[in-house]
Amino acid sequence: MQNLINARKAMHKTQQEIADYLGIYRQAYSNYEAGKREPDFETLLKLGEYFDCSVDYLLGTKNDPAQNGRVTDDDIKFALFDGAPVTDAQYEEVKRFAKYIAEHNIHPRGD
Repeated sequence: MQNLINARKAMHKTQQEIADYLGIYRQAYSNYEAGKREPDFETLLKLGEYFDCSVDYLLGTKNDPAQNGRVTDDDIKFALFDGAPVTDAQYEEVKRFAKYIAEHNIHPRGD
């Protein structure tokens, strides 16, 4: 993942510093950069937040990190549906549900 390497080097960080942030071993992080292993969606979101760039940039689908960490609808879809294809109608239904939860101040019980 060349853009992952570029983002790390642009911030003058070591692999160990990024691994510590993620709570993983340096070798595991190194495998991400080498393309030997793929980070899960939660790790990708953490990396995007850390490097202040989009997940698309980290994955190499966009070469411009200018998104500056803004989470896109594609990032959200990827996170919610674990990378599985999702239709616009499904995504709109999820947004309606989230709005309903927020408007009705519904919180999960801590049982």
